[in-house]
Amino acid sequence: MPNVHLTEPMRDYVRKQIKSGTYANLSEVVRAGIRLLMDKDGARQFYALKTELEQAVSEADAGAFSSFDAQAFEPDAFEE
Repeated sequence: MPNVHLTEPMRDYVRKQIKSGTYANLSEVVRAGIRLLMDKDGARQFYALKTELEQAVSEADAGAFSSFDAQAFEPDAFEE
């Protein structure tokens, strides 16, 4: 896969992480960084959903909604 260019401060940090035993090699450090980015993206998705839900609540509070009849939508679910 790709060649990765690191700045000197990044190289120093990676060397220190490997020397301390926190990571065995550069690949482990890169994978840890990618995992953090993936986690951050998950948080970004969460906050986007939260914003959408807050907007929906505001719209509902303003009366912009329609009633939902669950029994009419799924009558079999209400049979005994």
